[in-house]
Amino acid sequence: MQKSVKKAVAIVAVAVAVGAGSWVAMSGGKPAPDVTFYGIKGEKITAQDLRGKVVMVNFWATSCTTCVHEMPQMVETYNKYKGQGLEFVAVAMSYDPPNYVLNFADTRQLPFKVALDMGGAAAKAYGNVALTPTTFVIGKDGKILKRYVGEPQFAELHQLLEKALKT
Repeated sequence: MQKSVKKAVAIVAVAVAVGAGSWVAMSGGKPAPDVTFYGIKGEKITAQDLRGKVVMVNFWATSCTTCVHEMPQMVETYNKYKGQGLEFVAVAMSYDPPNYVLNFADTRQLPFKVALDMGGAAAKAYGNVALTPTTFVIGKDGKILKRYVGEPQFAELHQLLEKALKT
């Protein structure tokens, strides 16, 4: 009985830690990795192409319910700020079948760049991203302003974007 209680406490502790981490936005300040993304339309998206712009890089998967849930708000956020210079790259995880990603992007008419991380190099470069969704906000100077694990608080995210876009 005591062994099962300890196991249950350990499971709850891990769940709480993961849950808390998913809602906490972590500060960055480090330069974003020099990564080339490969878009679903065959285009190359380089870090140099994005320099001088505020960029959101969102690691996601079609099998991730939180990712699917947050995507309409990501679209709204992009549409709200794209005219002010926001770029957005939705990076599908390496385990996500490309045809699922293409279908998702097409049926939902995603207005931003969607990339495939076929070998996992982008996720690795961004600190071994394993949990989805994970979103990075990158300033015009190429430095990571924030990292969100889990769905961001959109009001706070919008404040961050407004500040970054004005600088």
